[in-house]
Amino acid sequence: MGIRSGRIWRRIVNRGVTRFWAQAAREASETDLRTLKRRRTLARQLRSHLDSLISVADGRLALPIIGSNTFPKPHGTDWAWRPTVWRESLPSKGRVAVQSKEGLGEEVTLFHDCSISELTLRQLRNTRAKDLAPYGLRMDVFRFDGSFLSLVIDFPKDALHDLNRQYVIRMDTIVEMEKPLEIFARFNIKHGPNTEQIVRELPLHEEDIMVEFDLAYSKLNEKRIEKAWVDLIFEGPEMNQVILRDVTFSRRPRAEM
Repeated sequence: MGIRSGRIWRRIVNRGVTRFWAQAAREASETDLRTLKRRRTLARQLRSHLDSLISVADGRLALPIIGSNTFPKPHGTDWAWRPTVWRESLPSKGRVAVQSKEGLGEEVTLFHDCSISELTLRQLRNTRAKDLAPYGLRMDVFRFDGSFLSLVIDFPKDALHDLNRQYVIRMDTIVEMEKPLEIFARFNIKHGPNTEQIVRELPLHEEDIMVEFDLAYSKLNEKRIEKAWVDLIFEGPEMNQVILRDVTFSRRPRAEM
């Protein structure tokens, strides 16, 4: 009885709150300014909570499942990761006229040297049956007067745990484009004052878009690793729309020769 009465009481309270705000909205044009100012403050606070609830609910009630880190991994994988932009709903879904060093979330940052930015970034919901990632990232490029455009993805600290030259870093992605362009992936790993770089061109003509970075061919100082990141470099991006439906990373010890 206690649970049932509690539910009934909550429904009564909810109806009362709804009626209050409905009436307040109808009377807003005639309400005295002091009362209107107070109600506006309360409405903004309430809207913040409602927007947060709707964002979380939309994510949890849709597929693929929010937070999913599920994707195919090579045999021997000991670390795998899907960045937050492709895994979780972000409070800010997009940016327009994106300036250099701006991005979405804490891991993805856009770099360019345009004098006037006509670039947009937006997180979108993946709904296709074949999508494993809950979200995708769309980049629209209109007029582009710069010489470079890159999307930087910072690796988490756990990716560096026990990392050495016997490892292979793998990147898988799903890319959609309005028109063909070249995309390069550059793996960077900072060790002491030096930064090791390995560059691969994404095989966009293949069904499975994957590149690997073999650290055995690097001059990595394993004892001084500080951070790692990947640059996605877009060649000739003007007047194009690029959607990264998914981006995932994994690492595994390389096979002994």
